[in-house]
Amino acid sequence: MDINTIVMLLTIGFFTGILGGMVGVGGGIILVPALVFILGYSQLDAQGISLALIMFPVGILGVFQYYKQGHVDFNIVLILAIGFVLGSFLGSKISLSISQEIVKRIFAILLLVIAIKMLFFDKKKTVVESTQIENVTEKSHQ
Repeated sequence: MDINTIVMLLTIGFFTGILGGMVGVGGGIILVPALVFILGYSQLDAQGISLALIMFPVGILGVFQYYKQGHVDFNIVLILAIGFVLGSFLGSKISLSISQEIVKRIFAILLLVIAIKMLFFDKKKTVVESTQIENVTEKSHQ
C-alpha cells in the first residue's frame, strides 16, 4: 500500500468519523460509497471493510462472513479506524454546537448527494480491475 492510499484512507476515515459524530451515519452512507467511488473498491469489499470498521464488536459474525469470502482487509480497517476516531470526536463536537435543524439539513443533503451519485454516475474501476490491467500491460511490454 502506497503513502497516497494511506493518506486517502485516513482522510476518508476522518470525514466518515466527522459525519458519524455529527449526524449518526458512517459506514453504509459515507464509507461504502467513498471506498467504491474514490478508491475504486468493489461493492462487496467496501461493505466488508465498512462492517469490520463500524460494527466489529456487534457484527462480528457478519464481519467473519465477509472475511471468509476475502472482502475484508484489516490493514485498511485499521487505517480508516484512526481517522474515524478523530473525525467522530470532532463531528460530535460540531453537531452539539449547532442547531438540530442545521444537523437535519446536513444529513438530508448528504443522503441526496450520495443517492444521485450512486444512481446516475459511473464508478471508477475497482482496485482489482486496475491491478489486472496493470499486470496485463506489464506482461505485454516484456
